[in-house]
Amino acid sequence: MLSKTTLLAFDTSAAHCAAALFCDGRVVATHVDEMARGQAEHLMPMLEEFLGQKDKTWSDLTRIGVGIGPGNFTGIRISVSAARGLALGLDVPAVGISTLDALHHLHPGQTVAVTAPRDMIYAQFPGAAPSLIAASDAPDAIFSDDPHALIGALAEVAAHSDINRDARPKPLYIKPADAAPARDTAPVILP
Repeated sequence: MLSKTTLLAFDTSAAHCAAALFCDGRVVATHVDEMARGQAEHLMPMLEEFLGQKDKTWSDLTRIGVGIGPGNFTGIRISVSAARGLALGLDVPAVGISTLDALHHLHPGQTVAVTAPRDMIYAQFPGAAPSLIAASDAPDAIFSDDPHALIGALAEVAAHSDINRDARPKPLYIKPADAAPARDTAPVILP
């Protein structure tokens, strides 16, 4: 069945826009644009161009894969929102894959991690749930420094995942957002 799967995977949870195309039972291409900001404006044109370079169109897709984090709060929301919109518009399933699961695909049985702010890391020990810990608490954790390998692994995991058409990708937030609602009460608006 995987030979009939044409999957577009993408991720904006780090300082990049990354995409991979899975078809004919394997990842056939990856693309990464390094960028700290502007992923929201860059993602859809990049995906359109990426598909075109591989002689594919949106209508060729049978599945969407998306990185759900952990990582940049806004970046995660950008890619998850795009994936849910594409899945709805194309009437194809979308599956969310954590960066840590993609890393486990590359390094089975190892402790894997993603950099977090303030000398912290998002880590996942084998058989455990992801957590936010001090970088010094997992000195042997494996980080991916190759975004092409990581987005390729994300695409492979998404292609092999069971799909429940009612399940929608949702962000994986391990820590609360840095921004918080104002503590002051809102002013009264007169009619």
